[in-house]
Amino acid sequence: MAQTVVINKAAIKELIGPPSLKDFSTQDLYREILTRIGEDPTRDGLQATPVRVEKSMAYLTKGYQEDANEILRGALFDVDYDEMVIVKDVEMYSLCEHHMLPFFGKVHVAYIPKGKVIGLSKIARLVEVFARRLQVQERMTRQIADAIQEAIAPQGVGVVIEARHLCMMMRGIEKQNSSTVTSAMVGVFQKKEPRSEFLSLVRQPGNI
Repeated sequence: MAQTVVINKAAIKELIGPPSLKDFSTQDLYREILTRIGEDPTRDGLQATPVRVEKSMAYLTKGYQEDANEILRGALFDVDYDEMVIVKDVEMYSLCEHHMLPFFGKVHVAYIPKGKVIGLSKIARLVEVFARRLQVQERMTRQIADAIQEAIAPQGVGVVIEARHLCMMMRGIEKQNSSTVTSAMVGVFQKKEPRSEFLSLVRQPGNI
């Protein structure tokens, strides 16, 4: 004879434990954030916001899925040239890892080849790879320099980044006109003459 089984919901909950954040979609989490800041995620202007934010964050952090070394290896050329190569005023947009607010500016990259050069567009792609991650400007400056050094072992690499940080402009100290400059100098760029030449050329207006 069949017996009736009584399901104790409290016992089941205790057995399987509380739900994990992994059980919720990214969009669910953004809806919860909207609720916690005092908004109504069901109102017209916000109904599609979780979808948009999910797509936006995937794009702004796509650098985690990209390999800087692989990008550079795809455009290395043997060239008998040993003078300075500079790619300057590369636009950069990133998110600071402390507040996930944007910082943006320009990147200037120089290197002195030793038998190999990098396709010029790949320098800009390299900047993009590291910028599309949660970052601090100081680390990103060094990552760009180290990636070039590892790829072609040039005589030296120099990288300068000039950026403005919305975490300083929109919140906290709220200083609107401040900018941050960082540099990384590798190899011969640690010497006064190459470093001075690089910095001098970076400061010149790029009229072509």
